[in-house]
Amino acid sequence: MKHKLVYMDHAATTAVHPKVLDAMLPYFNRIYGNPSSIYYIAQEARKAVDEARASVGSVLGCKPGEVIFTSGGTESDNAAIKGAAFALQKEGNHIITSAIEHHAVLHTCHYLEEFGFKVTYLPVDRFGLISADDLEEAITDKTILVSIMLANNEIGTIEPVAEFTKLVKAKAKQRKIVFHTDAVQGAGELDLDVNKLGVDMLSLSAHKFQGPKGAGVLFMRKGTPFVPQQAGGAQENNRRAGTENIPGIVGTAVALKMAADNRESNSQYCQRLRDRLREGIMSRIREVYLNGHPAQRLPNNLNLCFQYVEGESILLHLDLLGIAASSGSACTTGSNDPSHVLVATKVPEELAHGSLRFTVGTDNTDEDVDYVLSVLPGIVQKLREMSPLTSTTGQNKKASL
Repeated sequence: MKHKLVYMDHAATTAVHPKVLDAMLPYFNRIYGNPSSIYYIAQEARKAVDEARASVGSVLGCKPGEVIFTSGGTESDNAAIKGAAFALQKEGNHIITSAIEHHAVLHTCHYLEEFGFKVTYLPVDRFGLISADDLEEAITDKTILVSIMLANNEIGTIEPVAEFTKLVKAKAKQRKIVFHTDAVQGAGELDLDVNKLGVDMLSLSAHKFQGPKGAGVLFMRKGTPFVPQQAGGAQENNRRAGTENIPGIVGTAVALKMAADNRESNSQYCQRLRDRLREGIMSRIREVYLNGHPAQRLPNNLNLCFQYVEGESILLHLDLLGIAASSGSACTTGSNDPSHVLVATKVPEELAHGSLRFTVGTDNTDEDVDYVLSVLPGIVQKLREMSPLTSTTGQNKKASL
């Protein structure tokens, strides 16, 4: 029996909005010129890029020239961290980040360690929050870069980035410490005004807010030290070489503007559905634990651990019933290791393997929530009855629900 798709994995990716697709289509086969050329069809493409850059700048509260278009969040993170680190290498070699960053940040920091950079990975508390005291204590006279995410992609915890940037600037005094934030999960959910946040660099990925895959944004404040990481041409004001992805750039700008314009109403809608789902699950299933901060979290994010079962097993059963969710970051699917985010929040390894992430969107309905609540308790009960973990605890299997 084929079931209707109930998609609750919007943190992994989103469908391109019809209005975004309509805006992109002319730039595939009608206005297809290379914006670096001088003839009319090329200049029409150049105009589209310029208008998109101004639109993104208006959402971020920055100048159009401070917007760099990239291939997505991973490239934006890589370019920001490597570009600033190598530009400031003569000033110092110390970088500060957190233990719960996306792997696009963590793996980039690991890469830089091979070039002599020293990296401090700040711990988090059980809710996934970074301590301002820990950040302040970590800053040395060799610190050149801080990269702390705006909101966590797995557990949804929102970090007080504006507080952190003020702290770093006060501590740095006359020195330059670049502050970067991975805000990939924040678009459409949080205020991305770069002046309110106080950041020097900010990364976005279009497919997280109903834009196209393969398109992203890097905000770089004017005057920020930076060594381009992609050579070959003068595009993006000599900061990112390569012929511009015109359809992707146009789609990114339209999607980001829509996400910003509808942020408040969409967030309220998603939070209501998320809270209904959370209350329903925790009232129907015993020994379920919330991951992340109970209140200071993204409005669409629900990350839970189910005792005595594997999250992957729950996902497979949900998929058979037409429900799409996640056991963590989409970028780590296939790994047998527990989530590095849950490990950092001190979730026991056995319990961390039982994690499940639901991220709702505006295309979800109350009927979708009701459907999940109607099938999930039975799935968990079935898996617990089969689980050797349940039998070895000496507890009655049926009592686990």
